[in-house]
Amino acid sequence: MAVMTTDASDATADLATMAGARLLASLTIRGRAEHVCEARSFVRKAIGPQNPAADVAVLLTSEIVTNAVVHSNSRRPGGSVTVLVTEIGGGLRVEVADSGSDLSTPVVKGDIYASDGHGLYLVQTLADQWGYVRDETGTTVWFWLSAAASCRTGSGMPGSPAPRSAW
Repeated sequence: MAVMTTDASDATADLATMAGARLLASLTIRGRAEHVCEARSFVRKAIGPQNPAADVAVLLTSEIVTNAVVHSNSRRPGGSVTVLVTEIGGGLRVEVADSGSDLSTPVVKGDIYASDGHGLYLVQTLADQWGYVRDETGTTVWFWLSAAASCRTGSGMPGSPAPRSAW
């Protein structure tokens, strides 16, 4: 079975409700590169393709899930990655949880000439907020996109021009 879609646990749903959030969906996939596209499709479907933040959310999810399946223990046999999508604080939060790694920590590389390592730079640049939590169960990388920022920009991409009035 390539994809396992799960409902969020009752505890996760309760926590989201207490924080004034609305849990949209969660997905657990195998920790393999060929499943990254399923995470992208899942996020687009969970928030709706008409959401102004959809393109940015899908791009950033793709980057974080790719990091999880390349750099974490989730890539090992039986490993998995979980994606959680929540509406909170007037925006959208996406979390990607993996099995962690003894060798690496999420790091933003600022070298624009490097052949790789631009994923978290994109997250840092395009998300309104982002961060990560490491504990004994693994690493969770998250980002938050404000609804206001999405509305200010025509395509949902920070820095893109607002649509022009027809007047």
